[in-house]
Amino acid sequence: MTESKGLLLVVSGPAGSGKSTVLAEVVKDEAFAYSVSATTRQPRPGEINGVNYHFITREQFEEHVKNGDFVEYTEYVGNCYGTLYSEIKGKTDEGINVILELEVQGAENVKRMFPDAVLVWLLPPNYTTLEQRLRGRGTETDDVITKRMNTAVKELGKFSLYDYVVISENGKPDDAVRSIKEIVNAEKHKVSRTNNFVDNFLNN
Repeated sequence: MTESKGLLLVVSGPAGSGKSTVLAEVVKDEAFAYSVSATTRQPRPGEINGVNYHFITREQFEEHVKNGDFVEYTEYVGNCYGTLYSEIKGKTDEGINVILELEVQGAENVKRMFPDAVLVWLLPPNYTTLEQRLRGRGTETDDVITKRMNTAVKELGKFSLYDYVVISENGKPDDAVRSIKEIVNAEKHKVSRTNNFVDNFLNN
């Protein structure tokens, strides 16, 4: 039989890559749960506390760090982000695939702690498309956009540390959703993830 536990799936990509749109569709499938990160940044229009992020103060964030509540945490473009143990505990044992939306440093930290975690890049088709998406949102200053673009280039230097890449084409989020689900299905059929398959096979 294939692995019955859920996977820990880490999805990274620059701002403007379409992560929120794609992952919102993925978690409509009850086999997936979206781990909600804590952050000190301000919510964007339409974002809901506890759904998109746990929006907390820097003081609250530092208290979580002190108490050892985070699987990983980091600072990104002037804001702090962290993954709470409480968001993933028990879910994978129930067979639910837990999705963490993290930047590269956070993904590296999770991989060290959970070697079986699957790391996926979600990227636009090219650099030009990424910049167009960021400017099209109209939520950030030119300085912030420049920082995000520079960060994206820097993070792509760690491209080979990931297991898969999914391209988020304009107007085609369903294609990216399908690819992520195909990745999870393939991973669950890996020999390395089987639960005593040979013993079960020979004794039944």
